[in-house]
Amino acid sequence: MKTISNTEFGGERPLFASHDLRIENVTVHAGESALKECGNIDAVNCRFEGKYPFWHVKGFSVRNCLFTEGARAALWYSNDLVMSDTLVEAPKMFREMDGISLENVQILNAQETLWHCRNVELKNVSVDNADYLFMHGENIHITGYRHSGNYSFQYCRNVEIRNAVINSKDAFWNAENVTVYDSEINGEYLAWHSHNLRLVNCRISGTQPLCYAHGLVMENCVMADDCDLAFECSSVEATVCSPVRSVKNPRTGSITAQSYGEIILDENIKHPADCRMLICEM
Repeated sequence: MKTISNTEFGGERPLFASHDLRIENVTVHAGESALKECGNIDAVNCRFEGKYPFWHVKGFSVRNCLFTEGARAALWYSNDLVMSDTLVEAPKMFREMDGISLENVQILNAQETLWHCRNVELKNVSVDNADYLFMHGENIHITGYRHSGNYSFQYCRNVEIRNAVINSKDAFWNAENVTVYDSEINGEYLAWHSHNLRLVNCRISGTQPLCYAHGLVMENCVMADDCDLAFECSSVEATVCSPVRSVKNPRTGSITAQSYGEIILDENIKHPADCRMLICEM
């Protein structure tokens, strides 16, 4: 493997079509597509300032690097990335990728990031300003995660999340086959139109959660006092270890909670309209 170290590049495509290359202590200044159409790249202690540095790359690792705000849309149409101990200040990272592993990564401006990505693993990752994160993602495994930004995980499939704090309104809309363990989810309108969402040992907050959900399962969860008008038009099997402020027109299944502030069943309830609401034994 060839090594390039302690140098700087700028302009258009300075390392275009490079293969079997290690770059160390390299700064990529303003320009475009520094490492486009490359393969087997190892980047260590590098600084990326120009746009689109890693496009159409097959097999690469990024360690102890910095992507400044100017390095927007940095990793697209690529596969088999391992990134660790890296700070990302740029938006629109990771698009149309297959095979992403992130560990100890902080993404400060995660707007429109991780779209149409498959086979993704995150460990000890935090994201901020993360509107529309993970749109249309598939086969995602996350542990040790902190998220701040709205409309997250929409249209995702096959997701497992553990030990996370997710602050996001409209999270998990239209998501399918998602399981969240031991986590906190804060934000209104949680998981509308989702399919096969399972929440285990989770705390949720926000108005009108879990409506129009299909196959919703909740195990040993807690709902905050602002979780009003929950479960409208949903099929649900829920065990809630707290009071539920209000339930409105659940479609079918059963809900077991410590108590209910209000149960609304009116003429708009949908067939089969047979959801049971039970009180758990203390």
